[in-house]
Amino acid sequence: MSILQKIAEIEAEMARTQKNKATSYHIGLLKAKLAKLRRELITPKGGGGGAGEGFDVSKTGDARIGFVGFPSVGKSTLLTNLAGVYSEVAAYEFTTLTTVPGVIKYKGAKIQLLDLPGIIEGAKDGKGRGRQVIAVARTCSLIFIVLDVLKPLQHKKLLEYELEGFGIRLNKEPPNIGFRKKEKGGVNLNIMCPQSELDLENVRSILSEYKIHNADVTLRYDATADDLIDVIEGNRVYMPCIYVLNKIDQISVEELDIIYKIPHCVPISAHHKWNFDDLLEKLWVYLNLVRIYTKPRGQLPDYDSPVILSHDRKSIEDFCTKIHKNLVKEFKVALVWGSSVKHQPQRVGKDHELADEDVVQIIKKV
Repeated sequence: MSILQKIAEIEAEMARTQKNKATSYHIGLLKAKLAKLRRELITPKGGGGGAGEGFDVSKTGDARIGFVGFPSVGKSTLLTNLAGVYSEVAAYEFTTLTTVPGVIKYKGAKIQLLDLPGIIEGAKDGKGRGRQVIAVARTCSLIFIVLDVLKPLQHKKLLEYELEGFGIRLNKEPPNIGFRKKEKGGVNLNIMCPQSELDLENVRSILSEYKIHNADVTLRYDATADDLIDVIEGNRVYMPCIYVLNKIDQISVEELDIIYKIPHCVPISAHHKWNFDDLLEKLWVYLNLVRIYTKPRGQLPDYDSPVILSHDRKSIEDFCTKIHKNLVKEFKVALVWGSSVKHQPQRVGKDHELADEDVVQIIKKV
């Protein structure tokens, strides 16, 4: 029996099973089996799990945004009008057959845009070229799910399901679950708040599916079996996502007012270039980049070419490394102006965490 057949069997059994406290043990076990099979599907034995010719594109710039969507929703038009790159546009499906890259410069940051080939239903199971498309999506800093405004919810759910099946978690934080394998001592479960789904029996059954019989597990919130499986698998990607609702020139103002209330959503018209300012501002917020201005000794700060850092790597050491790898070795102290310091300027060391729009002057060893 093939992996896809096994997946279909488990999904059918899960659909048949009533969800209640009595069946939670069985459903947790099925979910663990399903996650293992999906991992095998994503990374087949014998290597060869790469994105595939024409799909993977070398990373450039300070961040990478992937355009994901069903065929003919306007991804190519959006890339063309945002970045000035010609991605073939036509009124029929599957025009884009490879990844088309483009670059925009916004607030001093160079941001790579990737127009990915249209996803079809069943992509996570290898239909079409979905597996390669989603493999590239996993390497992005931010996902644009591009939807046709006339059928947004239907497509939104299907795309989320495909991406979830490939280990991509959208607009979610990693589960706050402590997990540590050990040599002996059995399964030790530490519950820090009431649980509606997981208990020691459920946790043991899920771990046993992974042949883990000795581990410490700490549940710090009301967690689900899916959360625990994600932690055990350890290969999930948590990334921000903006739902780009295209073709708003085809709806009424009243409908547009309703759409604006949907979380993580920006309505646009890629063809008419409507509402691009809102989209760019939102992508900047979701990328959470940090701009640092350099100040050579005796000169004014360079506000035209900031050094761009990510929100989780923004120390003085990260700043020095971004400029030149040898700068860390020559580093003596830094002078910082901005919101990350109390005094203007303040002398700081390599571990100091910078804030957006700080000004930094590096003093080297003599």
